[in-house]
Amino acid sequence: MFDLATQGRKDDKLTFEDLVITKGTYEKGTNDEIEEFIYQLLDVTNDEILSRSDLDSVLVAMFDHIFHLKGSEPESSSHCYMVDTFLNAATFSKDHEGCNDKSMSFEDFKSWCTLVPSVKKFLASLLVQPDPGRSGSQVPKLQHLENIDSSILLLRDEYAWHIGGALSQEELEEWKLLYHSSLNGFSFNTFLGNVSNDDGPTVFIIKDREGYIFGGYASQPWESLSDFYGDMKSFLFQLYPKASIFRPTGANSNLQWCAVNFSSETIPNGIGFGGRVNHFGLFLSAGFDQGHTFSCPTFNNPCLSKTSQICPEVIECWGVRKRMELEKQDVVKGSVLERFEDRHMLNMVGIANASE
Repeated sequence: MFDLATQGRKDDKLTFEDLVITKGTYEKGTNDEIEEFIYQLLDVTNDEILSRSDLDSVLVAMFDHIFHLKGSEPESSSHCYMVDTFLNAATFSKDHEGCNDKSMSFEDFKSWCTLVPSVKKFLASLLVQPDPGRSGSQVPKLQHLENIDSSILLLRDEYAWHIGGALSQEELEEWKLLYHSSLNGFSFNTFLGNVSNDDGPTVFIIKDREGYIFGGYASQPWESLSDFYGDMKSFLFQLYPKASIFRPTGANSNLQWCAVNFSSETIPNGIGFGGRVNHFGLFLSAGFDQGHTFSCPTFNNPCLSKTSQICPEVIECWGVRKRMELEKQDVVKGSVLERFEDRHMLNMVGIANASE
């Protein structure tokens, strides 16, 4: 960062002008200028070669910082686990004379940023005062019943941070567990019943028998229709063995699919994202026992698993509770408490009945 801010002068002096220019690039620069700055920043060894080891060092430092701020720093083994998943989404195509290993070109870096927006968010906010709510640092609070063994959950803090890279700050407050196959059974009806009680966006995650973890963010509530619906806020994602996000391309509006108790072959019962009927970007049948994933123009995603046909081993769904909704709940709770306390005070002085 120092070498970049001083534009490589090597005079060991950081001027006020250097800081103004650097901060201006972060806050006022074009997207290309910001990405170029971050690209250079990632070159830890300052040899003008962005290698896998450079990215490894940066990602480890990022996870240390983010999850230390959150107050639940993961173990080093967890760091390695997540670093590998992020690096598995990266491309290294740049050749260097006399070197067998390829490095990451600027075009490779820009493509990687679209797949892991949380990384770009964090690095683009380095000159902002550090706190847990800073863009790129915020990790949603994952809410579930206390008697649930957290080891059965697919969604971990690091995964939530990755998915949150494609969301607004107000959607990163609190995510509540609505459905889990180990707790609720592989039941489509139970799933729909649970999610219908939480009228908002959801994070839908599958772990299949191949060990792959992937899913989709549904911006609209799940409701049974005979056609696609939804908006351009929905997206697909991969969590393991690589971490990637695939946002809508605008090629079509086939974002979400939910069909229940239809008898037509052209209206498959189940839930899905993108693509077309019987060739979805991601689809899970109403039996919750099989599904498929294909590359599709809706999200420009690849097959999300090892093969196109998937057999779910674990299914879970989280409700995204926006900041505004949580604030409204607090107001309602406060007003109910105030009304209770006021009535209790009236009872104490014996005039509650007289006031009715």
